[in-house]
Formats: sequence, structure tokens, C-alpha cells
Amino acid sequence: MADIKILHNPRCSKSRETLKLLEEKGIEADIVEYLKTPLTEQELRALFNKLDIDTVTQMMRVKEAEYKQAGLNAADTTDDQRFAAMVQYPKLIERPVVINGNKATIGRPPESVLEIV
Repeated sequence: MADIKILHNPRCSKSRETLKLLEEKGIEADIVEYLKTPLTEQELRALFNKLDIDTVTQMMRVKEAEYKQAGLNAADTTDDQRFAAMVQYPKLIERPVVINGNKATIGRPPESVLEIV
């Protein structure tokens, strides 16, 4: 089993590019299709702690319709509500995410994942 994981959506060009980049570098990664195997709230919170970001919103796809439908654009939205929304609507999770031990990064641009592998 690889130590490196990629939260992957095969329909996303950036996700495909990131996976291809890892393969070209000879880096074996466990592929987690998070839309088929959604993360739990506990897993999302752990992921947030591994990402080098300041806010939960930075790990979300804020332009998705579900973001607005869930009322996440309101000024008083809490992080608990954001995590719950990502559990309910996994497509709100920014992609791809590469995880290596206690570090994780969002592959935008894909080359940024090379800093943690």
C-alpha cells in the first residue's frame, strides 16, 4: 500500500493531470475516488489540519451550485456547517488533493503536489 494518496475525480482535468504527473515521476499513490467513497467529517477535519491553508473555505469549490444551495455563502456560516456540507456534497471538496503522511496539498497547479511527495 502506498503512503501517498490522491483524492481523485477522473472527470476533472486537473485531477487527471496531477495523477499523470505522479505516475511520470514514478510515485505510486493510492487513488481515492472521493465521489464514490465520500470522506467522513472526521476525515475532512484531519485533512484540513494537514493542508497548509487558513480557512475551511479554501478546501471547497465555492462556485458549485451546492455551495450556494447549502447557504454556505452567508457571512455567518460556521466551519461545522462547511464540513457537514462537504460530507453531504462531496463535490464541494476542492480537487485533487494529494496526501503524504501529515502533509497534504491541493493540486492546483498540479506541480504543487511535488512539494510534499
